[in-house]
Amino acid sequence: MTMEQTKTTSAKPAKKVAHLTPEERSLRGKEARARVPRAAHAAFEPSPSRPDPVSLLERQAVTRVPELVPIRYGRMLVSPFTFFRGAALIMASDLATTPHSGLTVQICGDAHLSNFGLFASPERAMMFDVNDFDETLPGPWEWDLKRLAASVVIAGRDQSFSKKDCAAAARAVGTSYRKEMRRLAESGNLEVWYSKVDIEAIIAGISARAATGTSKEKSRRDQQMAAKAQSIVTKSRTKDSLQALAKLTTVVDGQRRIISDPPLVVPLAELLEEQEADAFFESLHQLVRSYRRTLQSDRRHLLEGFELVDVARKVVGVGSVGTRAWILLFEGRDGDDPLFLQAKEAEASVLEEFVGKSKYANHGERVVTGQHLMQAASDIFLGWQRVEGLDGVSRDFYLRQLRDWKGSFDIEGALPQGLTIYSGVCAQALARAHARSGDRIAIASYLGNGSTFDDALVEFAQTYADQNERDYGALKDAVADGRVRAESGL
Repeated sequence: MTMEQTKTTSAKPAKKVAHLTPEERSLRGKEARARVPRAAHAAFEPSPSRPDPVSLLERQAVTRVPELVPIRYGRMLVSPFTFFRGAALIMASDLATTPHSGLTVQICGDAHLSNFGLFASPERAMMFDVNDFDETLPGPWEWDLKRLAASVVIAGRDQSFSKKDCAAAARAVGTSYRKEMRRLAESGNLEVWYSKVDIEAIIAGISARAATGTSKEKSRRDQQMAAKAQSIVTKSRTKDSLQALAKLTTVVDGQRRIISDPPLVVPLAELLEEQEADAFFESLHQLVRSYRRTLQSDRRHLLEGFELVDVARKVVGVGSVGTRAWILLFEGRDGDDPLFLQAKEAEASVLEEFVGKSKYANHGERVVTGQHLMQAASDIFLGWQRVEGLDGVSRDFYLRQLRDWKGSFDIEGALPQGLTIYSGVCAQALARAHARSGDRIAIASYLGNGSTFDDALVEFAQTYADQNERDYGALKDAVADGRVRAESGL
């Protein structure tokens, strides 16, 4: 062995990995159940020292683009459900006060209904999975499940569904997660890693049920759900860089340029004076060059064949409004060979103050690593970088394709039965995502085969939906009193 080899091997010992037997892992789950009974998850009682929800939102606004913050509040005020979408920090603060089993996984941190959807795998297969990882960190698996179940009840109430229908949809979250985790606990490691949600098979199952249903009314509803879902899948396949090129750009003096639509889409040339714009454009060039190094070598080579030609700031989402997000237009072979990337600012996860800081110095890397760990397949251009802005502040970003068969299901227009089915599918995807990083055997053992946890989850979701309505009202009051300003309709 050479001196150099000796230095390399002795510098840092490799992490020792414990390998417990299935029986030992199952015992871990049962011991956790003894410490924290499953029925305990039903409880949520806001403490007298609970932070003011508007203050938490204001705290987040400090680091965001000031002129965009009112748009965030305006989007949150559309309904209790849109408020919930922007209230990840508020719920994280609340979840930190609730019991959990002590079994940790890589969690999404913001696992509500709208953060699941369709996208293309690198092999051009249609995938359905969790698709938002801005808050991802290792943490209690229950937190993701509780946020998902609460979002189901809140979405159902927004559609004026009955309490019984909302409860049925929330129950589907617990039941589907529990059964899928049990299936994965009985599967081999590679089988779990390659497992995915087959959305086409689910749609086919709904269609088959419609054809064999005994009730004409139920069959008609099933046919409607299947047709609508298939339409969304079909439409998603058209959402790619070529579609974005037609929708988001125009030709100016023979060159492709991103269309201005302020304040939602603002080209760089309109945000800054010419000299500043040129300097910032060059800094984005540097961002892309350094970001390429975070990609797999073959994908890095592919990206090097594209030239950056235009940049614009884009407002995205609900909770993310005010963070810095850019769309980057590249050209490959020619102007008809586009690539759109999105560079999105990655701040500290809202979970950090409750579960501990990320081990990654760059929050873009935190997001990308968490996404790779949780998703069955990820965007080939998913990477990260840190860049210094014109204000001298260094910020973390992650980059991905803007559109690559991305699609989402219409929660607002769902029937009660459709919400129940969709909620179960999301929970199935969440169980698979958790099983990739956590002890699936221990979690399955903790949950057991009965409905005790499912019952508790329904009660929690209904109670938290009540709290969300009160918090939504607090934001409305803050806007009415002039404490914060909201811009609606954007």
